[in-house]
Amino acid sequence: MTRRRRRSAAGRTVLTVVTALGVLAGAAPAGAVPASAVPAGTRIAPGVTYRQFDVDAAAGTAHAHLLTVDLGDPQVRVDLLYPGAVAARAPLSRLAGSAGAVAGVNGDFFNITEVQHPGVPATGVSVGPAVADGQALKAAVPRGQRFGPALPPGTNTQEVFGVGTDRRARLDRLSLAGSVGTPEGRIPLEGLNQYALPQDSVGAFTSLWGSVSRERAVCGTDTRRAAPCSTDTYEVEVRDGRVVSVSGAPGSGAIPADTTVLVGREEGARQLRALSVGDTVTVTHSLVATTSEVPYAFAIGGFPVLRDGRPLSGLDDTASAVRTAIGFRPGGQQLLILALDGAATYRSGMTVAEEAETMRALGASAAFNLDGGGSTDLVTRDADATTVTVRNHPSGGAERLVPNGIGVFSAA
Repeated sequence: MTRRRRRSAAGRTVLTVVTALGVLAGAAPAGAVPASAVPAGTRIAPGVTYRQFDVDAAAGTAHAHLLTVDLGDPQVRVDLLYPGAVAARAPLSRLAGSAGAVAGVNGDFFNITEVQHPGVPATGVSVGPAVADGQALKAAVPRGQRFGPALPPGTNTQEVFGVGTDRRARLDRLSLAGSVGTPEGRIPLEGLNQYALPQDSVGAFTSLWGSVSRERAVCGTDTRRAAPCSTDTYEVEVRDGRVVSVSGAPGSGAIPADTTVLVGREEGARQLRALSVGDTVTVTHSLVATTSEVPYAFAIGGFPVLRDGRPLSGLDDTASAVRTAIGFRPGGQQLLILALDGAATYRSGMTVAEEAETMRALGASAAFNLDGGGSTDLVTRDADATTVTVRNHPSGGAERLVPNGIGVFSAA
């Protein structure tokens, strides 16, 4: 739920952490006790703590749930939680529990609905790039095809929060680099396991996609998500380096591990029509970082709200909602994972601008906004428990099915 408010003074971003950060309160807020509330500063595992506190935002009091994660502890790591395919969804508690995580939070915005394209199934696929255990799962959709609040000026759908193989967190961008080698030459690859392909492009779908229809990939345009689906499409199935089938429309069904499905729209479809069954085809793809020279062990999409200790310019300061964010303190090894409570008493939440100020007040030098509203969900596992527990109240009354999240793991 989103509520709009008027700023009470020019340039004002009202933000007061009610309890001093050094002794954050774990007492449950009156009238809306979070499920299985945990005292302040409770140690979940070595290097992982959980606490709660209130924030005095302009739309009302928000109740925050915070995980602090120390990547300087060699027993602690974070990684992507997902259901084994990018085109699949599950409750965060199930994703975290099945992966053996001690804690977790929901992840990127995603293709949640297709009301603009009747008959076309929503894929449930996330907007931005994703890397799990060092493997690139998918690339970003065009800006006009994304779901979620408006991006801050100067940002795009390639933005990621990631942790490198050096165990340090960073904000970066991951762009797709790839091509399709054919008997007629090379075709640029402009999509990888994404629910929307750029106009006039060719995209690749692998076994990581799942079994959901690929039809959504040719709907909308680079600037308008609701634009009609393209009628000029073509699909080519490549197995062990050779074309084994062709079709005039995107298909569905699980893709074998030795197979890549190429989908083209407009000019991309014309290029794929030059291929015949039996032709030799090579497909290459990778995600390339804009700034980091350290490979990413994990990365997830969203958008930045804080860099070098300063909020980005142009952050929205009018729409209040339940929010999820992740950030890090200087050095990149102390992570801060924040999820607001969605109970009715606190559902007014905060603006994106207030979220950035909250993360800065907690000591973050950089912070990243993740999906919010009904998706906001934070779970932890007690030391003597075998399953995780949802710590906040999801604003929809129950956990939403999500495509991915961030898992916190401990070897201890």
